Amino acid sequence: MRPEDAELVERVRASDRYIPGLALVAERYGEVVGYVLFSHVELRGETPSSVLALAPLCVRPEWQRTGIGTRLVRLGLERAGDLGEPLVTVLGDPAYYGRFGFEPAARFGIEPPAGMPAEAYSVLPLAAYRPELRGRVVYPPAFDGV
Repeated sequence: MRPEDAELVERVRASDRYIPGLALVAERYGEVVGYVLFSHVELRGETPSSVLALAPLCVRPEWQRTGIGTRLVRLGLERAGDLGEPLVTVLGDPAYYGRFGFEPAARFGIEPPAGMPAEAYSVLPLAAYRPELRGRVVYPPAFDGV
């Protein structure tokens, strides 16, 4: 877990994009060993919408490859679906996130934020997904400098 990730979490938590039920922490022996945060970002298209971004996902190095990250993501996606969220976006390794059903964003007419590599930007439509959700993702100021 990097200090930049903790700083991002604090900035998102202080913003209007924070969703308390989608900030998840994994503990082992009373110590935080991982966390994931899902928060709202803007999708600028024909009809501007709010969708989710999964960022950051962090697991302490000594606890990686133990399933903690997988459990955090799966629980977060389940909760996002229960809240009626339509779509989750993520910047990261397509092989890793593909395990959860994420697909290249371009297949859905969704462009990553400016400056982010399209090949590493994926989306996962949830039960409330609507095909008209298309356009460019814009991260809120809390993500500046990340």
